Amino acid sequence: MSKSLVVVESPTKIRTLKKYLGHNFDVAATVGHIKDLPVRELGVSIEHGFRPQYTTVQGKEKVIRALKKAAGNLNDIYLAPDPDREGEAIAWHTAEVLKKKGRRFHRVLFHELTQNAIRAAMASPQQLDKHRFESQQARRILDRLVGYQISPILWQKVLRGLSAGRVQSVAVCMICVREREIHAFQPEEYWSITGQLEGESPPPFLAKLIKKHNKKLRIPDEKASQAILKDLAKACFKVEKVARKTQKRNPLPPFTTSKLQQEAIRRLGFSARKTMTVAQQLYEGLELRSREPVGLITYMRTDSTRIAQEAIDEARQLIEKQFGQAYLPDKPRVFKNKKKVQDAHEAIRPTSVFRKPKDVAQFLSRDQLALYELIWQRFVACQMKSALFDRTSVTISAGPYIFQASGSVVRFPGFIALYTSSNGSQSPSENKETLPPLSDGMVLKCHRLEPKQHFTQPPPRFSEASLVKELEENGIGRPSTYATILTTIRQKGYVDLVKGFFRPSELGFIVNDLLMESFPDILNVDFTARMEDNLDKIEEGEIDAIAVLEGFYDSFKKDLERAAKEMRGVKGNGLAVDLDCPACGQPLRIKVGKNGPFLACSGYPNCKFTGNYTRNEKGQIEIEQPAAEQPTNEICEKCGNPMIQKQGRFGPFLACSAYPACKNTRSLNAKATSKPEPTGVKCPETGCDGELVVRRSKRGKLFYGCTRYPSCTFAIWDKPVPVICPKCNAPFLVERSTKKEGPHLRCLNKECSYKESL
Repeated sequence: MSKSLVVVESPTKIRTLKKYLGHNFDVAATVGHIKDLPVRELGVSIEHGFRPQYTTVQGKEKVIRALKKAAGNLNDIYLAPDPDREGEAIAWHTAEVLKKKGRRFHRVLFHELTQNAIRAAMASPQQLDKHRFESQQARRILDRLVGYQISPILWQKVLRGLSAGRVQSVAVCMICVREREIHAFQPEEYWSITGQLEGESPPPFLAKLIKKHNKKLRIPDEKASQAILKDLAKACFKVEKVARKTQKRNPLPPFTTSKLQQEAIRRLGFSARKTMTVAQQLYEGLELRSREPVGLITYMRTDSTRIAQEAIDEARQLIEKQFGQAYLPDKPRVFKNKKKVQDAHEAIRPTSVFRKPKDVAQFLSRDQLALYELIWQRFVACQMKSALFDRTSVTISAGPYIFQASGSVVRFPGFIALYTSSNGSQSPSENKETLPPLSDGMVLKCHRLEPKQHFTQPPPRFSEASLVKELEENGIGRPSTYATILTTIRQKGYVDLVKGFFRPSELGFIVNDLLMESFPDILNVDFTARMEDNLDKIEEGEIDAIAVLEGFYDSFKKDLERAAKEMRGVKGNGLAVDLDCPACGQPLRIKVGKNGPFLACSGYPNCKFTGNYTRNEKGQIEIEQPAAEQPTNEICEKCGNPMIQKQGRFGPFLACSAYPACKNTRSLNAKATSKPEPTGVKCPETGCDGELVVRRSKRGKLFYGCTRYPSCTFAIWDKPVPVICPKCNAPFLVERSTKKEGPHLRCLNKECSYKESL
């Protein structure tokens, strides 16, 4: 039998595949995309039917030469990039590069990297999927049209270097809209009254006042509360009705990509990006007892809850053996997908439930084990019996007033014996209050009545988990893109993540407002969701890609032309604000400089007043008063003397206390903060308890150094990432980008060759 070549996306899969494919197959990797639209130009010929002008990705020339060498004179090439739209595009571009007379190309989809799945996929190869490729290409063109044609307008009107994105701008808009809802929110006072009551036998229990004259009761203030307490002081408390029923709680479906991200954010404290990075490692394969790589989970980019029958059978075997027949449903659970869900892949599940987390723990990093255990537990739990709760609800009268008390106990734990979701599902150890024996007509003692003041709360800011949920529920983007979206909007400086919640920056507010005025469709949630639906329809072959692009561009082009002429500019006059200059009384304007937005007098050059500003809790702009010189805990890296904080033209900065002998200064603006951005990576120097943080060199270049400087001088140029090396267990990897290899993660250990493409 002649040899064949299998081409995959990630080089970390090569060893796993070689193990199962044998000597008749060579395996090579594209290390991500090998062709893409050019970086420094639009790369889309609009007048010729939106024809993309692909070029070789910078640094991939060596990869392409290696692919051609590996293909040699072989007749059969099996294209096995990831089983999604991006993977399909990589497969098509690889086929173009390796095209040769008489050569046959086969598309294979590895949904899990296990022996059976790999051999099954190789035994039934498919044709390249033209519709899936066209869907990816249409998405890429749409993103390029929006990003490369709106961004130059922002450069002209606001600040060079800004960018807009078809999906990222909608995410920023959601955050800005929520922040303004919080600003506009007016809290309302209300009161509650809770009674501590006791029946014929202890213990006492709590009941909440809910109605008066059988109508829902709202207590607006303390005066109303006191009037009610006066009425209740002479009332007789009597049980009107005791209702008992058994409640059933069913397990949740296995994870989709977005649900995995949400749960990992809430339960493990992972970011969406970290979740996908660790999940990729579990999918591509890790060395277990055999010292050979094994894929531990199925493909991690999916919005389907479908499960293969053999996986269900395995789960039922394990449940019966580990938990007993009582925990096994009579029939397997089948979860229906929501409408418009792509069903190309299964839900995320372990490739074998018999690889229990405790059995593989010694071979996995802490993060890998935590995520694997989450996936394993959720999947096994989805095939277990429902949890049963005995719930008691008691209605109590006190004259015209009605109180209510409730309690529940676990009757049968079912699936919660293994897994409870972080969204509030109850576990056996978190039961509500257990009520004493009560019966209809029983007269109760009232030990005390407790009034309590409350205020209505504004809508919460988005966390990473709730923003992912909001994007998913509104059909914005796709689960595989959420991690990138959340990273991008922070890197661009449009939002900040403060104590786990997103807040728009001033720049974010400014750019969002300008885009809302000039490109209402682009920032419209429904419009963006319809576009995602159209991309799905292209993949299904229901509509033509060119028709979708033409329909989009007809109106978008008009918006572009109008924005170029009419969009308000921050440069020049700046944006109007309802504040007067404290120096001359003329109106102030918002402008944007290299250090971000600031206030400037419209009377310039006659008045040269400038100042920083903040927003109060109602979103109103207030001039920031210059701070006096303040001592800090920072040490001058030049002479070792303490640094002091001062206020300058471009905002706060640190200056050496030894001035004028030492003239060292350091900016405190967003690009170079006195409390450098943490990386989450501990300093690797022996005996040092510092942490690596972002620093800036004298020439403005970013590097990463220890917080214990100058006592610890450890520093590196590459960005440290808090991911344990899966090969040598080094405590962190670094992010690097080269012309030859593109962006990738790698291990700093000179004796370890681990690399992972980004």
